[in-house]
Amino acid sequence: MPHRDILDLPVSGAGERSLASYHEALRGLQCFIGDPVASLDKALALDPGFVMAHVLKGYLYGLSTERAAQPVTRACFDAAAALPATERERRHVAALGELAAGHWHKAGELLEDLTIDHPLDALALQAGHQIDFFTGNARMLRDRIARALPRWDMSMPGYHAILGMHAFGLEETADYARAEVQGRRAVELEPRDGWAQHAVAHVMEMQSRQRDGIAWMRANTENWTKESFLQVHNWWHLALYHFELGETDEVLSLFDGPIFGSRSELALNMVDASAILWRLHLAGADVGGRWTALAENWAPLADAANYAFNDAHAMMAFVGAGRHDLARRLLAAQVQAIARDDDNAAFTRDVGNPVTKAILAFAEGDYAQTVRLLKPIRSIAHRFGGSHAQRDVLDLTLIEAAFRAGARGLAAALAAERHDARPDSPLSRLFVRRAENLQAAE
Repeated sequence: MPHRDILDLPVSGAGERSLASYHEALRGLQCFIGDPVASLDKALALDPGFVMAHVLKGYLYGLSTERAAQPVTRACFDAAAALPATERERRHVAALGELAAGHWHKAGELLEDLTIDHPLDALALQAGHQIDFFTGNARMLRDRIARALPRWDMSMPGYHAILGMHAFGLEETADYARAEVQGRRAVELEPRDGWAQHAVAHVMEMQSRQRDGIAWMRANTENWTKESFLQVHNWWHLALYHFELGETDEVLSLFDGPIFGSRSELALNMVDASAILWRLHLAGADVGGRWTALAENWAPLADAANYAFNDAHAMMAFVGAGRHDLARRLLAAQVQAIARDDDNAAFTRDVGNPVTKAILAFAEGDYAQTVRLLKPIRSIAHRFGGSHAQRDVLDLTLIEAAFRAGARGLAAALAAERHDARPDSPLSRLFVRRAENLQAAE
């Protein structure tokens, strides 16, 4: 008789002790805390035939966007595929196989169908939600969770994570009021839920509620930083509020401290470091020699080109540090990536390659070329992943390039567009004033 997990789903190859370690790992993923891989290694040492432990470990590596993680993802798939499994578990294994092959969309579709049939499969919902994020699928970020939500209630372990994911999906589809309610409920139920904390932070970013956002993040820093592998991203959100307010010293302090003080070599963390420095660069702030260390950390990934969103942020660091040798290697790697048979080929072709070229053009002072490259892709930029807040750096780059290129009409149009979307933003008002001054100088 197979054991059952905490939501009464049968699990193959598990024992009581290994199942406890698996649940610890799942909770770690749901809160983005602890060391889920260590818990899974413990479970697999006890029961090597534990199918879902192999699957969860594979998801953790496969969803990291790290090039070095790809062989581990494949090994987890191979191990799980060789084991006896239930029909639900086999569908997980199939999804993991697609993820290991770089077929993000297919993996997401398989998990979508799985959770239609098994809406209480917390891991399928979590992995699918992350795939929706990395593929920029805002509607599915919301609807994947909304479909399952009626089957969940507060008595079920992990309910907070369902609310937190729903909150983020609502935010990415501009349903800000409901998103904030769901996110706050999730944090009330589980204060360590870093994803729900971040969902509310996104709401406040999109609504230009900088002071509210600072208060939200500062109120409970230990909850979302202690042993959290999402903490750098949440510190980045705090830095965004200060950036909008023009508080450059505070932004640099956060960069030197929790954002890049530890010199993390994880791509997910380096993305945030690049993104905040590039915003400061666009604003004309002096960031000193900070680009140099960041570019050195990105350097081993110059030839990776395994996830286009990362490439764009690596390019920011390379040009910021004047490392045009690394920039050329990155662009060459993207040419090879476009020729591959995986989803990143399309991510790179459609968005990633034009973006990296635009960033290089901006750094070289060719602002008209930056405009030519960025303007046509704004409506499809979601295809290479990330959130609205993250992709906003593309709009900021386009706006600044338009100003520096002397494109008065376009600069005024983009400033008006941004002010309409974010009327309470100090940065929006600054762009409008700059556009007025540019027009007056004609």
